[in-house]
Amino acid sequence: CSHCRLASYWYSKKMIVPCEAPVPPAHVDMPKECTPDYDEARSIVGSSPKAASALLRLALQKLMVLLGERGRNINDDIGNLVNKGLPIQVQQALDYCRVIGNNAVHPGEIEINDTPEIAYNLFTMINFIIEDRISRPKHIASLYAQLPEGARKAIETRDGSET
Repeated sequence: CSHCRLASYWYSKKMIVPCEAPVPPAHVDMPKECTPDYDEARSIVGSSPKAASALLRLALQKLMVLLGERGRNINDDIGNLVNKGLPIQVQQALDYCRVIGNNAVHPGEIEINDTPEIAYNLFTMINFIIEDRISRPKHIASLYAQLPEGARKAIETRDGSET
């Protein structure tokens, strides 16, 4: 591939490896614990949106642990994050992934029409959550660390705590 410099394989003018996926790649800051499930979901979403949704729910469950939650019950984890001040847009993205993914893992519990578009939206939502919960804080911390030490100490004194 001239773009990523990795091997690609084609058959009858169709890319086979990596598979052609109409969804975004994993966010650059996606934790390594979640990336394999995301990538596998990406590789099969064209042929099995339900299976891809189930894998993304698994990635979400692993992400919850990395966000400081238990990772056993995604609904409870989202509630805990909301109590800690989670922005409404992130809560809605998490619940979208939870409900759609739950349908894929536990068929029949809720009635949602599993269309490819719904599965495709899960990829966007997962990347949005990574951007908000991991990338932005990482970027802000990096910028804050560039402040002069004296300024950071003054801020800590002002706030009465270490940052």
